[in-house]
Amino acid sequence: MKNAAIICEYNPLHKGHVYHINHTREYTNCHGIVCLMSGNFMQRGIPALMDKWKRAEIAIKSGADLVIELPSIFSVSSAEFFAKGAIDILDSMGVVDYVSFGSESGDIALIEKLAIILSEEPMEYKESLKTYLNRGIPFAKARAESLKDYISLKDSSLASSSKLTSLLQSSNNILALEYCKALYKNNSKIKPITLTRMGDNYNETTLTSNFASATAIRNALRSKDIYSIKDYVPESTFQELIKLNGNNYKFIFEDSMFPYLKYKLMLNRDLHKLPDVSEGLDNRIYSAISNSKSIQELILKSKTKRYTYTRINRILCQYFLGFEEYDIKSLRKSEPSYVRILAFNHRGREIIKDIKNTSSMEIVNKMPKKISDMLELDIKTTKAYSILNANIDPSEDFLKSPKYV
Repeated sequence: MKNAAIICEYNPLHKGHVYHINHTREYTNCHGIVCLMSGNFMQRGIPALMDKWKRAEIAIKSGADLVIELPSIFSVSSAEFFAKGAIDILDSMGVVDYVSFGSESGDIALIEKLAIILSEEPMEYKESLKTYLNRGIPFAKARAESLKDYISLKDSSLASSSKLTSLLQSSNNILALEYCKALYKNNSKIKPITLTRMGDNYNETTLTSNFASATAIRNALRSKDIYSIKDYVPESTFQELIKLNGNNYKFIFEDSMFPYLKYKLMLNRDLHKLPDVSEGLDNRIYSAISNSKSIQELILKSKTKRYTYTRINRILCQYFLGFEEYDIKSLRKSEPSYVRILAFNHRGREIIKDIKNTSSMEIVNKMPKKISDMLELDIKTTKAYSILNANIDPSEDFLKSPKYV
């Protein structure tokens, strides 16, 4: 029996996500869909609208068979480490045959071709990248320009095409490249497939097309207009949101970390311990924090040519979560040793049994006696989320069991 995996956040799960799940099942003719989902904090450095348990349950009700948690060390990291951690887990499980992801390009052959170049890093590419970085150009843009320079030496028609330019600039394409890079470096048997992303751009702030962005849906919920999103999310998501809203569940938004983050930044001077902080960024943030009244204002005041808005947002989130207390570089390079189950159905139960037979990874249904640094950071992340969301117990990782749906 073949299984397909989807690496996701579902913040919240909307109709585009359901389409992706259904398309993946139909296209691969797979037995089960495994969703590897970020926990309570997202890759862009923002807290989840709803806690991981509720989002996992909604995912099962919307077509997934098994939802497992992507460890925080990867879920709140750059696209490269986000993808590497996810692919390492899927590889180590030994039960996944396909990984399915959305992309603006939809051209898996081109994505894989570029991923191989990025993995092998030919000398001409490396020299070009170094030149751009020395000019103070952000890494993502420097890498895109270096790729175009290298491809122009090999295939001038492709280098000048708008298709290539678009592929190197769009967020889902960049993640797709990183997934394929990780698969190539692992010599993985998992086959990548991509679905052309439809509907609104991921950062579209208003509800427009049938496939509205998660950002637009969160904005509607922020304004407490919960019924305005009814046509943009599946029934499972809408009913859960209605129920939570009626029970005074606190939906969490991007700026909720700021008061706690401001206190920590004003009290301590250890931001430099984070590996992504260099070139005086910590001093810029310290200088800006006293007079900043929101996380958005702090980021804009700290932003430089090399440090993008999203990168600073992610750094601040890592600091809020306590990443500076761990050897982050080593943790990012290490392979996860456990699979944390959040929710499953009858097919998911079969997949869990298969994992036990094909993998040496520890299946975590409840907290083990011996807790690794990676798992300890996940626990700490839940405690941090409980500060923002009064509905969450700080010890919830010890109290909750996977949800059978």
